[in-house]
This record gives sequence, structure tokens and C-alpha cells, in this order.
Amino acid sequence: MTDVAVLGAGMHPWGKWGRSFVEYGRVAARAALADAGLEWSGVQSVVGAGTVRGGYPGYVAGAAFARALGWQGARVASVYAACASGAQAVAAARAQILAGQADAVLVVGADAAPKGFFAPAGGDRPDDPDWLRFRLLGATNPAYFGLYARRRMAVYGDTAEDFARVKVKNAAAGALNPLARYRKAVTAEEVAASPVVADPLRLLDVCATSDGGAALVLGSMEFARARGVADPVRIRAVSTVTPRYPRTVLDLPDIATDSACGIDAGAGAASAAVPFRASIARAAYEEAGIGPEDLSLAEVYDLSTALELEWYEDIGLCGPGEGASLLGKGATALGGRLPVNASGGLASFGEAVPAQAIAQVCELTWQLRGAAGARQVPGARVGIAVNQGLFGHGSAVVAVR
Repeated sequence: MTDVAVLGAGMHPWGKWGRSFVEYGRVAARAALADAGLEWSGVQSVVGAGTVRGGYPGYVAGAAFARALGWQGARVASVYAACASGAQAVAAARAQILAGQADAVLVVGADAAPKGFFAPAGGDRPDDPDWLRFRLLGATNPAYFGLYARRRMAVYGDTAEDFARVKVKNAAAGALNPLARYRKAVTAEEVAASPVVADPLRLLDVCATSDGGAALVLGSMEFARARGVADPVRIRAVSTVTPRYPRTVLDLPDIATDSACGIDAGAGAASAAVPFRASIARAAYEEAGIGPEDLSLAEVYDLSTALELEWYEDIGLCGPGEGASLLGKGATALGGRLPVNASGGLASFGEAVPAQAIAQVCELTWQLRGAAGARQVPGARVGIAVNQGLFGHGSAVVAVR
């Protein structure tokens, strides 16, 4: 048995609040503990998803949250994997539970993000691909998103109108989510009228940077049953895979394909041919013993509207280049065959980097409990949350009920 129970889920509303990330994490943690009906003193371990902002405490996020909640002797761990930090924190907590080291583990991620786009930390780091893509190419995140959108337009015939429809869909869902930063429906015309950020993407095509926090209380199935929780939402798989050579499509923060793209990959070529993002979901499906046909909903990493269309294909909802068609049929909207980003996605929340993968699992938890209110996906039983972090950090979580 590899399942662990989700006993509690909680979040701090996302926005621009001007306070410490530790405060956001503490509020989210208290909400998750209350949801679990568990006192902080009953938690044996806390795993913090780290942020590189906010000074020294950002590098000891687990201990920062434990201190904010009140020292009580719990073991502590901190992880940093950029946007995959939350999934790695879930993976670490799950491993502790399955190893018998703890019955209940608190997972927390929070951030206080800067305005504008994310930039690398200061100093000269010529071995850092993130530093290099800024210094050599001037490739900010929005510039990369724009290049990727152009590639989809060239290869698959996607249009700016297709991208706008993603925003319209996610904004409609976000308007129903009281924790979202942006709670206003938008029209395709409003997307088209917003300023160009990185052609062809406009302001409403690109997610913002945000403050926010999210937390989960995970426990063993035995612990859940002992507390009278007979049928909890369960984490069944966590994928944190890395890429394989050859890499023939550029991916943030790379600035070139690897040299293997021009030669026969030989042994392992079949598995190496799977793009990185697709391999993240595939590993999660294999571990969970399910396939995309079993999903009730998905939360995906919509840094831009164009990237959401790519995720449809990467998680197996449709074939390559078919994302815009799937969207156009209404399949991924609330009320559709398989809603994607019922939470409103990053389009409605913005990026609070260490929190976002945890926030995705919070949404899956509420949906699988039937507690998502006006955005509820009827009969939800299986969900996947996927994103990725810089430098080859995979991130996918499968939750079931």
C-alpha cells in the first residue's frame, strides 16, 4: 500500500498582501490543521517548501513555519525545487509516513513574490542556466512563454484566439473561487485588448506573480481510520522525474538543445523520445495504476494560456496539436468532459512558487470530497495535478477517492 490520506487542506488567499511569506504559511497551516481536526501538537513532522526570497528564513522554510506555529519538537525538512517545490514536499512527507517515521505530517509552502516577472538572484553564475538565459538572451519568463506560443502557432496552427479562450475559461472558474486573487470573468475581447507583453501573448495571457500560501496535513491510512476517517482523499502517486536525453525542444531555462538531438539515441530511444512534461504525467500514471481515461479533473501549470494547451497533450487528454480543438469543444471547462483548472489556475491565482503545487492538491482534495462549492466537478473520483520546476524538476500528484 502506497496511499497516504489527506486529512486536511488549507490556504491563505492569494494576492499582493505585503507581508512575510511565513505569515501566509502559518495561516494556511492553521487552516489545514483545523480542517483535519488535529492540534499542531499532534503533528510529528513538518516539511516546508522553500522560497529563495525573504532573506535567510527563506532557506529554512520548514523550521520557519514550525517556529511560527510554536516550537513543539516536530522533526523538520525543507525542500527547494522552484515550482516543483510543493510536490517534492508532498513526496518527502509521504515517504516519512510510509517509512513509519510519522503518523501525521504537515506540508507547507508560501511565498511573497516581487512585482513583475521573476529574475535570478544577484551575482555572476556562468554555470547557472537560469542566469545565462537572462544575461545572454534577455529571455525573461514572458519572453519564453511568447516563444513557446509562437512555436505552437507555427507547428500546430494555434491562434491568439485559441489562447484567449483558455483565459476566458480559467477566469470563469476563478470567479467562483473565494481564495483566488482575480475573481472576475473576462471576455476574449478583453484579452485581445490587453497590452502585448511578449508577442503573441498579451497581459491577460500571462500569469501574475503573487503572495500566497497552501498547506496539507497528510497521514497514514491507519491513523486516518483511527480518527474515524474511513474514506479519505488519498495521495496515490507523486512523480518528480527528471528529463532524458535527447532534448530536442527547448525548455525553460535552456538556451540550446543538447548535442544528442542530432544522433541516434540508441538504447532507450523510445523512452527518451517522450517529451519531459509528458514523462512527468506518465510516471505518475504508472505509479498510480491509472491512465488519463480514468481522470475526473486535472490541475495544470498555466504559466501562460498557450502552455495550458500543451499540458492537455502532455497529460494524455488529446494528441499533439489537438489541445485547441479540445478546448474549443468545451471539454476542459467546468461542466465539460474533463475540467482542467477548476480552481481557476495560475490565471486566477498568480505564482507563489513554493505554494502552487500544494495549492493544486488542495483543489483536488476539495473536489474529490465534493466540497468545492460552485465550481464542483460532479462525481469527481480521480485527479491529477501537474507542473514543473526549473532545472528539470518534475511535479505531478495523483489523488483518488
